[in-house]
Amino acid sequence: MGSHCESSVKIPPIKFTKLFINGNFVDSISGKTFDTIDPRTGEVITKVSLGDREDVDLAVKAARHAFDYGPWPRMSGSERGRMMMKLADLIEENVEEIAALDAVNGGKLFTLCKAIDIPGAARTLRYYAGAADKIHGTVLKMSKGLQGYTLREPIGVVGSIIPWNFPTTMFFMKAAPALAAGCTLVVKPAEQTCKHEININYHAGYYTIVIKINISISIFVK
Repeated sequence: MGSHCESSVKIPPIKFTKLFINGNFVDSISGKTFDTIDPRTGEVITKVSLGDREDVDLAVKAARHAFDYGPWPRMSGSERGRMMMKLADLIEENVEEIAALDAVNGGKLFTLCKAIDIPGAARTLRYYAGAADKIHGTVLKMSKGLQGYTLREPIGVVGSIIPWNFPTTMFFMKAAPALAAGCTLVVKPAEQTCKHEININYHAGYYTIVIKINISISIFVK
């Protein structure tokens, strides 16, 4: 399908090509990079930092620190939902840019990305934002003098691996429920379509304590 994608789709400015760890864009420890390709033409769009085991360890430690000491898991569900709604607003405000990244980097139709994929990502965020303050426990029936209840709490750091064919949509299908529950994340996007998540997280600057991005074609090493 890539050979039939609209050739008129312009590649947005590529501003961010590094790993996104602990709220900062950083080079990989090895200094290695890899090419991200426009499948319509086979041309190199840009070079992106190549993460490795050591980079993954840094991201996990940063996400764990954000979970143990940061504000996100300690916010009320309603406050997390409010911030997730804001992120959905930011996606909708930048739908043209994100759709173009999906189209050019993934070999998809721009019109399809603009009409379905990116709005769908925003809707997914809004759905789970609405659920963030509705994660309730249960009061249990006990014998006289006793009280029992269940309490649902965020579990910790969530690891997510994103496929190449619906990069933005699948990113939020995995990230949104974890964020709503108060978890932090380490995300491994597909190396073929890694530009989307970086740019989305740049637009949502206040999320940098929560979302940790690793980009790698060898993230799992022996």
